[in-house]
This record gives sequence, C-alpha cells and structure tokens, in this order.
Amino acid sequence: MTETATTFDKLYISGAWTSPESSETIDVIDSVTEEVMATVPAGTAADVDGAVAAAKAAFETWSSTPAEERAKYLSRIGDALAGRMDEIATTISKETGMAKWLSQLVQVGLPINSFKSAAALAESYVFEEQVGNSLVVREPIGVVGCITPWNYPLHQIAAKAAYAMAAGCTVVLKPSEVAPIDAFILAQIVDEVGLPPGVFNLVSGYGPAVGEAIAQHPDVDMVSFTGSTRAGKRVAQLGAETVKKVALELGGKSANVLLDDLDTEAFAKAVGDGVQKAFLNSGQTCSALTRMLVPRDRLEEAEQVAAKAVEGVKVGDPFADGTHLGPLASAAQQERVKGYIEKGIDEGAKLVAGGPGAPEGLETGYYVKPTVFSDVRPDMTIAQEEIFGPVLSILPYDDEDDAVAIANGVVYGLAGGVWSGDKDHAVQVARRLRTGQVEVNGGAFNPNAPFGGYKQSGIGREYGQHGFEEFLEVKSLQL
Repeated sequence: MTETATTFDKLYISGAWTSPESSETIDVIDSVTEEVMATVPAGTAADVDGAVAAAKAAFETWSSTPAEERAKYLSRIGDALAGRMDEIATTISKETGMAKWLSQLVQVGLPINSFKSAAALAESYVFEEQVGNSLVVREPIGVVGCITPWNYPLHQIAAKAAYAMAAGCTVVLKPSEVAPIDAFILAQIVDEVGLPPGVFNLVSGYGPAVGEAIAQHPDVDMVSFTGSTRAGKRVAQLGAETVKKVALELGGKSANVLLDDLDTEAFAKAVGDGVQKAFLNSGQTCSALTRMLVPRDRLEEAEQVAAKAVEGVKVGDPFADGTHLGPLASAAQQERVKGYIEKGIDEGAKLVAGGPGAPEGLETGYYVKPTVFSDVRPDMTIAQEEIFGPVLSILPYDDEDDAVAIANGVVYGLAGGVWSGDKDHAVQVARRLRTGQVEVNGGAFNPNAPFGGYKQSGIGREYGQHGFEEFLEVKSLQL
C-alpha cells in the first residue's frame, strides 16, 4: 500500500511560512520503497535574497541579545526535538536508509546534544579578554549560510545552525534536496518556540540554484558547507568573490592502522570493530574508517575475521528488528557504490565478502552488499577515492613507517584509527597521522570535541568550543 506523500509548499523566511518565488518542486524519495514520500519547494536565488535580507535585518538585535537569552531559545529547540524524536528518526531512516534504532541515537540524539551544548557554551563563553593595553573582544560574524548534506541531515544542520545562533549569528539554511524533511520539522519547532523572526531561515532547493546563491551573496558573511570535496571547492571559489569566511567539512578516506603488537584476541576485536566503523550508516559517513591497514604477515588473519564479521551483518528494512544496515539514500548513490565494487574487482583486489549486485530478496530499495576487499594496493581507486558505501579495503603494510606513509598517502585527512597493545604507542602513531580526528583503540566518538579535516577534507572545525568560535570575529580595542 502506497503512503500518501507529504507536501511542503512554503519556505520559512523571517519567522513566517512564505510562498516560494517558483512553483517548481522537488520529489523526496523513500530509500526503502523507492516511492515519493514528500515534495518540497525548489527555491531560487530570489528566495535566497529574501532569506538573506531577513537574516541581515535580524542580526543587529539578535547579536546584542544577552547570551543567556539566546541559550534559552536553543535549549527549547533541543527539548522540542526530543519530543518529536520518534517522528524525526522515522523520517530520516526513510530519507537516508539508516536503521531506525540507530537513527534515534545518532540522527536525533546528536542534534539534541548540539543544541544543548551550544546553549551551554553561549552562557559560559568568555567573549572578551585584556591583552596589554587592548581589550580583545569576540563578536558574531554576521549572516551565516549553512549548506548541509543528506547522510546525517539534521545532525549537520545542528552542527552549524545551533552554534552559529548561539554565537549571535543569524542563519540561512539550504538542506540537501535528498533529505530535506527533517529541516522542515526543525523550522516548525523554531516557529513554535518563538525564535525572533529572521534568526533562522530555510530555503530548500538544488545546489546550483540555492547553494550557489548563498555562497556568492554579498550580504552573507560566512558559509559553512558540508558535502563532497568537489562541491566544497565550488563553494570556496564563489565565497572568494566577496572574501567571505568559508568553513568546509568535506570527504574522507580514513585509515584504521592495526599495529603488529596486538595479540590474537585484540587483533580480532580491532578487525571486528573496524568493519563496523567502515559500515556505519551503510558506509554513508565521511569519517568512516574505510581503509584497514594490517601487517602483511597477518593479512589472511584479518580476512578471516572480517569475512566472519560481515556474515553477522543483517541488511534489510531499517524498520525491522535486528537490522544493522538499511539501503543507501538514493539510486544515484547505489549506482556509484556498485561502480566502485566493480572497479575493485577489475583492478585486481581480492574479494573477501559481498560483491556486485543487491543482497538476495532486496530488489526494491537502494541496497548493496556489504563488501570487503583485501590485498588492496595503495594506488588502487578503492584505496584512494571516497566510495560512500559499505565497502572496506584491507591494505597490507611492511613496517610502522610504511603504515603511516600509506595512511597519509591520500588527499583526505578527516579521521583515522590506531590499535596497539600499548596505548602510549598507539597515541604516538596517532600523532603522526595527518588527520583531524583519530580513534585510539576504538575510542568513542565525542560530539563535543572538534571535528574537521586536514588537506582536502576541509577547513575549520565543528562542535564544542572550537565549533562555536568558528562563528566569531576577533576585534582589538586599543585602550
């Protein structure tokens, strides 16, 4: 039975639901059923003009609103998200394919944390300090354009909008056209909590129309973008025309280095954990640990553990009990990942698990088989390019220096992992990785620690105090 699609026919601008300039709409596709689950407006540059004007008009008052008052609004938004957790998790599981139980924890739990953490930071942050005869003050940068991806849609919105608004900035948001519904739910919540008009504005649409209009708009003071490195370069180019600040969180090809001092039990644990970290959100994670580096003489041992781990991964309906991996978010993503699996086979990598085609019995929905390749050379396409699907490459190395060279031998530097029988040794190797985050012996993700990349993985940091400070300018008053 086909569910009725939800229609969102207005944008949220200046505290009101506003008719878009164009009647064109975008179909949002359910990744499980491949049917239209909603339609949203295809915004235009004219809509962006209206939203930016609203944000600019609201900035003076919002930026001078006491931080404690700003914090109250953000905290209320966090509470309201928690109140709609089940609805939002269901929506995002349909949009992205993530298993529902995990969506509740990650896709809704992390955004709640961001709004609450941003609120706390606004209250505790020291905005000025005396340096010699100067008073150094930090002030909100102004109007912030937020352009967000589809893989963790609300999480990435919160990472930008919550901290920007906490800092005293006003926001114009363009969510991904693949997964925009959660952004409309957030706008509903913003409206309900009575956030002053113009502080938060939502314009849905395509990147070339809405995203580019935001990036090049002369009244946008900063753009914060998360997405592909290719699109990030375009945002940076457009932002440079008006010399605005650009923060970018882009692709990754993160290495998980298993050192040779691990005993058999610890090695098996590290491989099993590494398979999970590569497959999180069906591999649709920029920081996924998609390259596992193991000592050459333990390659076969790693293959056996990985193959067994994949056997225990249940692929299927994200709303069914026991599902680990749902479908990919779109047909385009499914084709992309299948293409990389074929490429791995063509270039001579050893197929350990998975392979081409959809899992048996899952012909409807954008499913792919969780796949592990071994004996992968560092120069292979699957070892260099971001796949964004459940595909793990196991690469052998000869010694520790070789492992570090392989780990650093990609254009990306977003995340990484190091496993060792000696934690201090693991930290020593982790310091050598040219990357923004490193898990040591499976250390848990910290949503309040700075997140961002080296090299072509981006510019700037998100979350916690470092993420908050991205939205502040520094001024010196010589006294």
